[in-house]
Amino acid sequence: MRRWVRLVALGLAALVVSACGYTFVDYQAPPEGLRSVSVKTFSNDTYEPGIELVVADALRREFLRRGALALVDEPEKADLVISGDIERIQTRSRSFTSVVLVLEWEITLELELDATLRDGTKIPVDEEAMRETERYLASADIEATRKNREEALRKLSRSLAVRAHDMLYEVHRP
Repeated sequence: MRRWVRLVALGLAALVVSACGYTFVDYQAPPEGLRSVSVKTFSNDTYEPGIELVVADALRREFLRRGALALVDEPEKADLVISGDIERIQTRSRSFTSVVLVLEWEITLELELDATLRDGTKIPVDEEAMRETERYLASADIEATRKNREEALRKLSRSLAVRAHDMLYEVHRP
């Protein structure tokens, strides 16, 4: 009796999941028709020097880490080309001491991601998904604050790279 109840519950769960439009995405296998990807260095529309290199490196590392698509240097040899703009980096103070000194900063990174297939077809990318915020600690030592900010930007870049990879896989399904 218990086994029958489990089978019915599992069957109902599978029915509910399939009825909602949810599907499993196999990130280990390349999407249909894609074997390679090229990540161009983004253009930098901010005053943050070198952030375009950090973002492109995070995207390249994410595709290498997942391993389903071969990373190629030449965009003309790739099945998928990723490029874009770093649109905005905004820093705001978030928490203060009793004498109004900043304890914590918040930084937001916004990207415009372009994903183009070899035939020129653009893959739609959700703009809202390419915005992320991170907090970092302030310090009386300006070098410590700078390092914390730099690490926050690296963390944001990695987070957006993961999101971009997953989004491209989910959108480009047969």
